[in-house]
Amino acid sequence: MNNSVANSVFSFSRRQLFKLSVLAFAGLSSLTAIAAPDFVPPAPAIAGRAYIVNDFYSNTTLASVDADKRVEPASLTKLMTAYLTFKAVKEGKIKLDQALVPSVKAWKIEGSRMFVEPNKPVRVDDLIKGMIVQSGNDACITLAEAIAGSEETFAHMMNDMAKKLGMKNTHFMNATGLPNADHYTTARDLSILAARIIRDFPEFFPIYSMKDFTYNGVKQPNRNLLLWRDPNVDGMKTGHTNSAGFCLVGTMKRDGRRVVSVVLGTANEEARATESLKLLNYGIQFFDTPKLYAKGQAIQQVKVWKGSEESLGVGFLQDFYMTLPKGAASRVKVKLVTQQPLIAPVVGGQKVGQITFSLDGKALGTYPVVALKQVSQAGVWGRMKDSVKLWFE
Repeated sequence: MNNSVANSVFSFSRRQLFKLSVLAFAGLSSLTAIAAPDFVPPAPAIAGRAYIVNDFYSNTTLASVDADKRVEPASLTKLMTAYLTFKAVKEGKIKLDQALVPSVKAWKIEGSRMFVEPNKPVRVDDLIKGMIVQSGNDACITLAEAIAGSEETFAHMMNDMAKKLGMKNTHFMNATGLPNADHYTTARDLSILAARIIRDFPEFFPIYSMKDFTYNGVKQPNRNLLLWRDPNVDGMKTGHTNSAGFCLVGTMKRDGRRVVSVVLGTANEEARATESLKLLNYGIQFFDTPKLYAKGQAIQQVKVWKGSEESLGVGFLQDFYMTLPKGAASRVKVKLVTQQPLIAPVVGGQKVGQITFSLDGKALGTYPVVALKQVSQAGVWGRMKDSVKLWFE
């Protein structure tokens, strides 16, 4: 007896597609292309060494140049320092109201600082703000030494986390971003890290929109000029050294969508803001990101043989988004192919088929669908009955 497949084709109304929002399906690979014929202009010319702009919810790259080219990250390094700090707080290894004593190394560190003093305790929550808003190298060293014992050990933790997050072309040598020949990353890797901060630590993300912070009598403004220029921009981090140029990871949320941009190696502070805003607006203006299926939503009920139940729903374990040219969502069509015969036991989360999306006859992508619940085996009589039916099927 040969296996067969069950096929279903669906289309979505505009109302169905656009009434849903929030949370990305991080478990799916991003689309590699966005289908025509809807007009999408080319990305604006960007005066920098490399850039990328992604849709946050679908994890789709909307435009990029040299996104995998290794570059010096400068203070964008502090995104990883912050990620590990947030993680340490969440796991209870350090507390926000805990006072840390800066070392002489932290006090003497070169570059931008929040102006800690040696042997004068500083609260962790102040150090976090000093690291993010003031880009304080002294804050980074103090936090790194508290979490890992030394900055060197902390750098090992940074590299281990980079691998876990899928940052394939990144290597850290310090917690600050001070120049080192073996300290590098890419625009793509930084976009991955920025998105994970937003997704994994939403309670800390609002700090990135703070326009200034005062510590030890010194008030310093956030160097991200976009916080003053567009109310939809709510992060994220700047960086600069003579060798890296002026860099900015930015993010904008508007009309229920969020895009994340990374611009590296611009000529000055004004340029990094201007070029970043071009990319963010491009990502928002010319694309839509409808949620096609909600977490746990049954796309279709599928027959189960020899099971304690006769059918189960198939779908996704997380909300599923897709980025499309603006105005094209109502024309998306879906073809669902499920495994048949599907014989119990079936485990929840087990792949049981695949779904293909197309727009005007052009494929957008194919993704696995899973069983949304467990179905155990039927009793002896139930299994025998279905065995007979299967012979005739």
